[in-house]
Amino acid sequence: MARNILVAVAWPYASANIHVGNLGGAYLPADIYARYHRLAGDRVLMVSGSDSHGTPITVAADREGVHPRDLFERYHRHFLDLFVAMGLSYDLFTHTDTENHHRVAQDIFLRLHENGFLLRKREKQLYSTTEGRFLPDRYVEGTCPFCGYEHARGDQCEHCGRLMDPLELINPRSRIDGSTPIVRETEHFYLNLPAFSEALKAWLQAGKAHWRPQVLNFARNMVEQGLQPRPITRDLDWGIPVPLPGWEGKCLYVWFEAVIGYLSASIEWAQHRGTPEVWKDWWYDPEARTTYFIGKDNIVFHAVIWPAQLMGTVRLYEDDPDRRLNLPWHVPANEFVTLEGRKISGSRNWAIWVDDYLTRYDPDPLRYYLTANAPETRDTDFSWADFLRRNNDELVATWGNLVHRTLNFAYRNFEGRIPIPGLMDQRDVELLATIDVAFKPIGRLIEVAQFKAALSEVMALARQVNAYLDEKSPWFQIKEDRQAAGTTIYVALRAIDSLKVLFSPFLPFSSQRLHEMLGYEGTIIGEQRIELYRERERTHLALTYDGSRLAASWKASELPAGQPLAKPKPLFKKLDESIVEEELARLRAGSAG
Repeated sequence: MARNILVAVAWPYASANIHVGNLGGAYLPADIYARYHRLAGDRVLMVSGSDSHGTPITVAADREGVHPRDLFERYHRHFLDLFVAMGLSYDLFTHTDTENHHRVAQDIFLRLHENGFLLRKREKQLYSTTEGRFLPDRYVEGTCPFCGYEHARGDQCEHCGRLMDPLELINPRSRIDGSTPIVRETEHFYLNLPAFSEALKAWLQAGKAHWRPQVLNFARNMVEQGLQPRPITRDLDWGIPVPLPGWEGKCLYVWFEAVIGYLSASIEWAQHRGTPEVWKDWWYDPEARTTYFIGKDNIVFHAVIWPAQLMGTVRLYEDDPDRRLNLPWHVPANEFVTLEGRKISGSRNWAIWVDDYLTRYDPDPLRYYLTANAPETRDTDFSWADFLRRNNDELVATWGNLVHRTLNFAYRNFEGRIPIPGLMDQRDVELLATIDVAFKPIGRLIEVAQFKAALSEVMALARQVNAYLDEKSPWFQIKEDRQAAGTTIYVALRAIDSLKVLFSPFLPFSSQRLHEMLGYEGTIIGEQRIELYRERERTHLALTYDGSRLAASWKASELPAGQPLAKPKPLFKKLDESIVEEELARLRAGSAG
C-alpha cells in the first residue's frame, strides 16, 4: 500500500546565497529521499521555503539599507531558480511571509496559550542606546562562556553548539554598529518546555532504532539535563505579530514560527491544488512518516522543541480529542561539510556557492560527490582534488563508460535498436538476478537515510555489469556468433535500464537523458515549475513539482527487445586536472577579497 511520506526540509534564511555545505547538509538528502519514495509508489509531500523573518534578514537589510521584504524576495527568487537547476523536487517551496503562514503560526501560538503551555515573564534583555531598540539575540555576538569562541551568536554558539541567552555572552557587542549594549527589562511569552519533559523522554525512548546515534543522544541528553522555559516572542517590527491585544510591537520569535512552516506549507499546498483538507493525510494519519532534513545545529529545534510544540497543540484543527499532529518519525541531521580543511564561512567568502559552481559544471556530478562524501555521522571535507577523482574515476570511467560503450555498440551493430536476445546462459541470468534483488535492500537504506551506503551499492552494481561485459566481450562474440553478442548486449542494456532507476534519485538529469537514449518517452524525474501563488491580499512565487506522469517505478527493468534507441551521447564530462588549481586559486582570491 502507498504510504504518506512528509519530507520536511530546513528553511534557508533568505539573506545569503546557498553554498555546498547547505546543499549537502539538508536539501540534497531530502530530494534523494523524496524521489525514491515517489518511485516506490508512496504519496510524497516535500515542503519547505525561505525563512523570511530571521534576524539574519534584518541584519542584512540594515546593512544594505533596504526593507527586509525587498531583501528576502530577492533571495527567495534566487533560491527558486537555483533549486530548479539542481533538481530539488519540492512539492512546494514557499516562504514564511505569506498570509497562510501568519495565520497558522498565530493559531499554534493561541492554542498553546489556551492549553496553558505559555508563561509570561519579565526579563532582562540587551538594549542598544545608539539605535534605541532591544537587540534580538542574533543582533548580538560575543565570547561564548562555555568554549571561549569569540564570535558566538546571542542564541547559540556555532563552535560548540550550546544554546544560550544573550546575557550569558562575555563582552557582548551589537552586530550592527559594534557598540556595547546595556541591560533593560521587557516582557515576553515563554514556551513552558519543562511541562513536556516526561512526554519527550518517553517519545525519545520509543521506536527510534533507525535514528542516527548522535541525533538521538543529543536530544535525550538535553531532556535529561533539564529543560528550561524558552522565550517565543521578541521586540521586533519585522515578523508575525503576537495575536493578543496589548502586545503590539512584539512578534513571534523566528525559531518558534519557522518550524511551523512545515505545517503551514502543507496547508498552503493543499489549498492551492483545490483539496484544502488533504494535508491531514500527512499530519494526522498515524501511519504517515514525517522526516525532517536538517543540519546538526538544528537538532534541538526539531528533535526537542518542535515535538513539544506539536504535543501542546492537540486538536489544533480537529474536534476529536484522540487526534494530534504527527511527531517526527525521523530527524536525519547531517554533520558539517568543511572546505579544503577549513570551516565554510560565507562572511569570509570561503565557500563554493552553488550558483557559481553551475556556471562551469553540471548538477549531477555535484549531487554525486556530495552524496558519496556525505557527513552523515561525522564532518566531511569538500576537496576539489577528490571531486575531480570521483567525477573521472567513478561517474565517467565506471558508470558513464558502461552506458556509452554498450549503447554505442548496440546502436552501430543492431540497427539502432535493442537487440532481440537468444537463450540466456547462467551468467546472464545471474547478473540480472543480482540487480533485480538489489532494489529492496537499496530502498531500505534510502528509507533510513543511509544515502552514502545506498549510492555505493548502486555503483558497485555498475562495476559488476562492467565486469560482465569484459568477460563476455561482445565485440569479439559478434565476429563469430551475432546472436550471442545480441544476447550479451540485451542483458547489459537491461541491467543499465535497472541501474538508471537506482541512480535516478541521486542523478536525476543524467538518468533522464539515459531514459530517452534507451528509447523511452515521458519523464522519470517529474517536472518542476515556478508558479505565482495567489492569496487574498498578496501574491508570491513558489516552486512546485508535478510527478503525475512518472514513467518509471522502483523495480527492475522490463526493457522491450527491438525498441529503437536514440543516438548515444556521453552522460558525463571528463574534467581536466587543471581545474583543481584553478578552483583553489578562485577560492583564495575570493577569500582575500
